[in-house]
Amino acid sequence: MAGMPLLSDGVPLSKSVQEMSINSDEPPPEFHVKDSSFACTDSFDLSASVAVPVIDLSLLLSSKDELEKLRLVLESAGCFQAIGHGISSSFIDKVREVAKQFFGLPQEEKHKYSRAVNGVEGYGHDLIVSEKQVLDWNSRLFLRVFPEHQRKLNLWPESPDNFREILHEYSTKLKQMMDLLFKAMAISLNLEENSFSDQFGDNPVMQVRFNFYPPCSKPDKVLGVKPHSDRSGMTVLLQDEEVEGLQIVKDERWITVPVIPHAFVVNLGDQMQIMSNGIFKSPVHRVVTNTDKLRISVAMFNEAEPEREIGPVEGLIGDNRPRLYRNVKNYASFNYECFQKGKVALEEVKLHA
Repeated sequence: MAGMPLLSDGVPLSKSVQEMSINSDEPPPEFHVKDSSFACTDSFDLSASVAVPVIDLSLLLSSKDELEKLRLVLESAGCFQAIGHGISSSFIDKVREVAKQFFGLPQEEKHKYSRAVNGVEGYGHDLIVSEKQVLDWNSRLFLRVFPEHQRKLNLWPESPDNFREILHEYSTKLKQMMDLLFKAMAISLNLEENSFSDQFGDNPVMQVRFNFYPPCSKPDKVLGVKPHSDRSGMTVLLQDEEVEGLQIVKDERWITVPVIPHAFVVNLGDQMQIMSNGIFKSPVHRVVTNTDKLRISVAMFNEAEPEREIGPVEGLIGDNRPRLYRNVKNYASFNYECFQKGKVALEEVKLHA
C-alpha cells in the first residue's frame, strides 16, 4: 500500500503509525530502540526544560554583542531560538494550520501524495534501508522547494487549497532568513560575508519536512526520531505551538528545547561544521514521544548544490587550526551511503593525523 513503511524485503507493515496510534496498538518490535546510545530511558520530565539561547535576528548586523552571542552559541551548542525574524505571527499560524489540515485528511487523500517505494519526496515514512533499522514513530511530508524548477508539484497537496501558496511564501521567507544568518556567521568569524553562502552555489537545495508525531503507548521504548545530526548546512524548525519533544545533546546530556510559540529553532548541520572547519557545531538531536498528545512540526533544510564541492573556508585554516575535514561533493548522497553502512558521515570526511 502506498505510503506504508516498507521492510527491506518489500513487505509493508500492516498499519501506519497514525492508524496504530488511533487504535491504541502496541508499537511493534521494529520501533523499539535497543541500542543504548539511542535509548529513551535516559529521558526525563519534559517540563524540566533547560534554557536554549535566544538570538534576536533583527540585531545581528547592527549589534556586536548579538553577533558575538551568536558565535559563542554556535561554537558550543550549534542551536538557538530565533526571534526578531520579521515573519508575522499570523503567517506562522497559517503554516501550522495547513500542516494540521493536511495531516487531518483521510488516509486515502494523503496517499495521493505518497512517496515512491524507493523515493524520498512525498508523504509516508522514511526509507527503510536495513532489516536492523529501528523505525521512527512519525509520518511526514517531504518536499523539495528550491530550486523552483525541481519541485515535484504532483506531490504538493492540493488540499487544503492554500497549501501550495503558503508553502511557497514560507520557503521564500526562510531562504531570506538563512541568507542573513550565513552572512552574520561569516562576519562573526572575521570572514568575508559571502564566505559560507558562496559554497552553497547559485542554486542551493532547500527541502521541507512536515512532521506528524501521534501519541505513543510506549514512550520509554519508542522515539519520534532517532538521534542524528542533520546533513544540511542549516535547519530551521517551526515547533508545535504547545507540545515539546525536540531534544538536543548539550554538555553530554539530553535537554528539551522549550516551545516559544512564534520563534524558530535554528540548528546547524554537518555541512556547516565542515565549512567552519569544526568551529561551529552540528548538534545531535532526537524527538521523544508521549502517551497523550499529538505533535506537529515543520523543518526546513538548506544544502549546497549537489555537484558543488564544499570544504573548510581557507580563512579558518592555519598553524593554530589545521584543516579538520577534506573537501566533499554531494554530501547528502555521501551521508546516505554512510548511513546504509552504519558509519557516521562527518567522521568519514574527517582528516586524521
